[in-house]
Amino acid sequence: MKGKKPNRKLKLTIPEEEKPVSNYLTASGTFQDGDLLLNKKGLRLKSAVDCAPKSGEHSDDVKGLEFHLEDLETVKVIGKGSGGVVQLVRHKWTGTFFALKGIHLNVQEEIRNQIAQELRINQASQCPQVVICYHSFFHNGIISMVLEYMDRGSLADILRQVQTILEPYLAVVCKQVLKGLVYLHNVKRVIHRDIKPSNLLVNHKGEVKITDFGVSAILASSMAQRDTFVGTYNYMSPERIIGGSYDYKSDIWSFGLVILECGIGRFPYVPIDQEGWPSFYELLEAIVEQPPPAAPADQFSPEFCSFISACVQKEPKLRSTAAELLDHPFIKKFEDKDDDFRILVENLETPFNVGL
Repeated sequence: MKGKKPNRKLKLTIPEEEKPVSNYLTASGTFQDGDLLLNKKGLRLKSAVDCAPKSGEHSDDVKGLEFHLEDLETVKVIGKGSGGVVQLVRHKWTGTFFALKGIHLNVQEEIRNQIAQELRINQASQCPQVVICYHSFFHNGIISMVLEYMDRGSLADILRQVQTILEPYLAVVCKQVLKGLVYLHNVKRVIHRDIKPSNLLVNHKGEVKITDFGVSAILASSMAQRDTFVGTYNYMSPERIIGGSYDYKSDIWSFGLVILECGIGRFPYVPIDQEGWPSFYELLEAIVEQPPPAAPADQFSPEFCSFISACVQKEPKLRSTAAELLDHPFIKKFEDKDDDFRILVENLETPFNVGL
């Protein structure tokens, strides 16, 4: 791709910058978005009597634990982004660790809408393959989300340690992520829209969970489609890049690229002999114009090659659904490898170096 002129016929749909507005705070300093209210005491929806997750509903480790910001002490920063930071925090009275995601409230309406969307999805999620959000707060201009601490980081962190992930372990990762996608797609009617290695978190138990719903979209029905351009473009499906309508199958394309990347140890659209990443337009042109990437048949089993092909079909209707992929021969071939994957990640270094 190096030196090749981009195809000028490639059309991208990129939203214009939203104009700031200032009616998102109530007189009391509560962050408000529709029926969602968030302040120092926590989050509530005006349309529900009590929709906050009950303490201990997801995990025995935090059973009966009350959440207040002042009860959490910072251990260290474990992640940074343009919108804020993620800190490892400890509950002062129990010693329980959490990840505290802090977002400086941006007055741009688009950013606030993304935050509100993430809060709503986190609040309602009840799935073992989705990272738990125990509580949310708004105080001093910062929205804080108390999240489950995944102590082995993300798939991106694991890849930095092991370079590639073998097929038996990939099958375990796939099974768990697909269960999470089945829940999001079929139960919550949510398109994640930003599936990538850094948004798939892992803990020492070998559990893999989906996180970061800031750009997710909720569809009114299983037949609905979206036409907005948000998320990380590297893993974006062809139909999204050209500005077309898309549905849950766009997540399957992203998921397929992630799993292939884990298998070959590099992003699928970067040639073996190329240093660095292709330019923005080179990459988007390759995704739209070139055949989809494939698992090398001389390095992987027929089942794995077939699985990847089922995910990265350029025509959305030809891609398998998350539910269909759970029954794929590749998943069935390694159904008994959960403990092996747990042992693998248990022996990896904690990427945040906190001495736990």
